[in-house]
Amino acid sequence: MIGVDAGSGGRLALGVLTQYRMATTEQMHRVIAPSVRIEQTRRRLARLRAEGLVDRITLPQAGPDPGVVPQPVRRAARLRVPELRGHRPSRTVSDPTAVRLKAGHTLTETALAFLEDARRRGDLFRPLDWIPEAHHPIGSSEAVIPDALLYYRRGPAHGDNGSMLRAFVEVDRATMGPERLAAKLPAYERLYRYVPTVPGRRPTLQEPALEEWRRRYPLFPRILFVLDGIGPAGVETRIRALRAGAGLLAPSRFPYDVPILAAPLADLLHHGPSAPVWRPVHDPDQRVPWTGRVFR
Repeated sequence: MIGVDAGSGGRLALGVLTQYRMATTEQMHRVIAPSVRIEQTRRRLARLRAEGLVDRITLPQAGPDPGVVPQPVRRAARLRVPELRGHRPSRTVSDPTAVRLKAGHTLTETALAFLEDARRRGDLFRPLDWIPEAHHPIGSSEAVIPDALLYYRRGPAHGDNGSMLRAFVEVDRATMGPERLAAKLPAYERLYRYVPTVPGRRPTLQEPALEEWRRRYPLFPRILFVLDGIGPAGVETRIRALRAGAGLLAPSRFPYDVPILAAPLADLLHHGPSAPVWRPVHDPDQRVPWTGRVFR
């Protein structure tokens, strides 16, 4: 049998790598064990590599720190690791080239920005509350697949009884034009109103038809665009494109009912995601925290 590290730290490391797709050793240390020496994280990863559960790749942007990617995890191992039960690995995790092209390093750095900010603020956001590539069908064999879905609970210091927040996160690495980025909004609007049809069943007053997303969430998750790989002018161009894309959704109430925010990754890393660095696409002159209300 696969000798997964008996300690919870080893299980968490494997769960994080399987879910995040890749991370550098330094990123893994910050995610799973920031309070101990990094050598302990290296030993955990070395044990997982000796078991054939993870592998190393070279990432130019990471400098001398090698990237770590999960190998396809056998079902026996998943059943032994509670953090992996029910998890369907990404189709890209065993392909280092695909991982590199998808800029998993940047995605993990974005997750870390939220994770470290939550720790400072006393909010509840665990490493496995960041779920890449969550599949959401919208009919006609199509789906919305955000870069990540996050679950986040505000701490008691905020005076709102620890409200739960959810967000779809799109990390734009300047690999597509502004118009293609804005084209993601109509897909989210379709998800907002998509009601699946059940053969042989008609909606009634007692059992009305419900949008698919309501089966997962009490409120539709807010949408966060994290912009990277561009300067200030590029940020403005992309936010203008997102604003124009939201305007094309009229007369839908979607852009007004669901907060849609954008911010540069550099601002998240410097100030923290909870700072008022986010710009609502319907009114980009505002600067708001993603956790608060967006006034319309």
